[in-house]
Amino acid sequence: MSEDGYPKPIGYGLSGGHIPREALWGVRSRRLTAVCLDLVAVSLLSCILWVALLILSFGMSALLLPPLFPIVAFFYNGLTISGWRRATPGMLAMDLEMRLMNGQPTPFINAAVHAVLFYVSWLLPPLFLFTFINGDKRCLHDVLADVVVLRRAA
Repeated sequence: MSEDGYPKPIGYGLSGGHIPREALWGVRSRRLTAVCLDLVAVSLLSCILWVALLILSFGMSALLLPPLFPIVAFFYNGLTISGWRRATPGMLAMDLEMRLMNGQPTPFINAAVHAVLFYVSWLLPPLFLFTFINGDKRCLHDVLADVVVLRRAA
């Protein structure tokens, strides 16, 4: 355990500045599955919230509710990744966690900005190919948010 109460990263960043191979093994395919699981979760949460707000406002908020999905995704990603598990439920299911590049837990703002950058990169899908030229298997939105997705420590 480190002095802040979090488990120490698995041989990561703080001393040598490198990420061990075993921490990155299978990360791309696991991330893809985790994103699919999280999209289902965010969609369900958005639908539930949309119906609840529609009923509570007697239909008056129907035109104001379309931006609900990005708002839910922003807080879903920010709160789950900055929480004590350091992962969304989809990432937990795939045995992944997100950390800052220095090995520290990801704060809310980095996690939320990461989500915004992820959804914005859907506008230009070739940006996702950046992961194939990056040795750390990081996408461009990971680099911009200064985070890395790793396999959880055993």
